[in-house]
Amino acid sequence: MSEPTSKIPPSGVARKFYWMPTLDGYIMRAFLVPFFILLFAFTLLFIIMDMYNDVGDFLDKKASVSVSVEYFLLKIPGNIRFILPITVLLACMYALANLGRSRELTAIRASGVSLARCGMPIFAVGFCVMLVNFYFNEQLVPETTRQAEIVKKTVDNEKYVEQSNAQLQFHSGDRLRSWYFGQFDDDGYQEKVKLKIFEKNPDNPRRRTLLRTIEAEKTRFVPGVGWEFYKPEIHEYSEDGLPGDAITPDSDPLVFTEEQIPDKPSVIVKSVIEPDALSSLEIVSILRENPNMAANLRRIYATLLFNRLAFPWACFLCAFFAFPLATKNERSGIFTAIATAVGIAVLYQVLNEVFMVAGKNGYLPPFLAGLTPTVVFGAYGIYLLKKAG
Repeated sequence: MSEPTSKIPPSGVARKFYWMPTLDGYIMRAFLVPFFILLFAFTLLFIIMDMYNDVGDFLDKKASVSVSVEYFLLKIPGNIRFILPITVLLACMYALANLGRSRELTAIRASGVSLARCGMPIFAVGFCVMLVNFYFNEQLVPETTRQAEIVKKTVDNEKYVEQSNAQLQFHSGDRLRSWYFGQFDDDGYQEKVKLKIFEKNPDNPRRRTLLRTIEAEKTRFVPGVGWEFYKPEIHEYSEDGLPGDAITPDSDPLVFTEEQIPDKPSVIVKSVIEPDALSSLEIVSILRENPNMAANLRRIYATLLFNRLAFPWACFLCAFFAFPLATKNERSGIFTAIATAVGIAVLYQVLNEVFMVAGKNGYLPPFLAGLTPTVVFGAYGIYLLKKAG
């Protein structure tokens, strides 16, 4: 008769990876309480900072309380997207330091639960926070940023909302066309339009020579046809830069095809908005629809795009840093853990800004400038977690 086979491994304790609702719930509660407290505290701190910077302007202009409150509420989403990564990191470090101080984390690991498995509830929350940050970056923040600017400018000029597309100026990405619109409507007619058309100087590509100007009472862009100029007046310029006599074309409207003038109203509207107030899809649209965009301007948009796609991942990757660092400092207490977390967050933000500047100024390719800080940050965190077991 054969002896029964033991289910206990010959050495060590069996690792557990299955669903453990009691343990997972306990760790998640230990994390979520400081997470929401810190999120509220940081949000309140940023509101106070915004009020310190901007409330004087609202008081000087005698803005109403409702307008002031609306402005500061619109600023909140833009602040939250920056504080989410450090909030995840600090909350995780605090929760694990508490568990380590009472030796609960040591007991959990001694029972056969690996450090990575302990972190599964927090990893899950971090992933959800990352998705929220993506939503803020792509949908909520661009819109609230624009609305906040409108509210602030309305305080200076009550008619700003009605005239938000008045006196609009646009320079094409290849720097060969400059537009001025008295009134702009991306779905209809533009009024009091002046277009300057340049050519590059063959001896010095950085210099441009003005060829002609076209002025029209109104214009319209027709997809598949091009730009229509109504009651146009054309001035041709000599090599010396002197304007010739005004020319009134026989045809009205005067039509330029999309090949001759490739600028589109949708691109013009997006291009006059600050890049930070654009979503990733809008940036992609600008880059795709402006193939001849100047290299320096393309670098700015591309670097911002890659950084925009990478930054939200920091919310998820922070947890990979927190676990090994918290266990390493569990004997030294909560304050050491928090100080370590703050140092990591500051270092990441500094590197992120440095790489952004390097990418925008051409010292690094845009994809390296935008992705490198987050990729290195995440890879090192995963390495520390794997090393810690």
